[in-house]
Amino acid sequence: MKRFKYPFEGLYYITSKDYHFIAHLLTSVAVIIFGFIFKIDAVEWLFIVSAIFAVLILETLNTALEETVDLVTNEYHPLAKHAKDIAALAVLLACIYAVVVGMIVFIPKILSLFN
Repeated sequence: MKRFKYPFEGLYYITSKDYHFIAHLLTSVAVIIFGFIFKIDAVEWLFIVSAIFAVLILETLNTALEETVDLVTNEYHPLAKHAKDIAALAVLLACIYAVVVGMIVFIPKILSLFN
């Protein structure tokens, strides 16, 4: 049972420290609600869920990397900056993926409301 304790400690920590993670969680909840409102099909759900988890997983890894870099050095170092910047890029790419998936799934459904 201890194995479940540590992930929840991580969840508590990241939600108390990283407001970006909270923003991603709230956005995810909104997208899920829209999924139910627009009655998206199983394949669309798979893409939406994969996009949500990609963003959340990469934001979590980004935070873990930032914490690790900060543990190793308190001084500015270009390699530390590069590591943080590249991890942030991974999150950005996942967010772009999520937006593209959301547009592909939801824009036709929104447009059908006006036809």
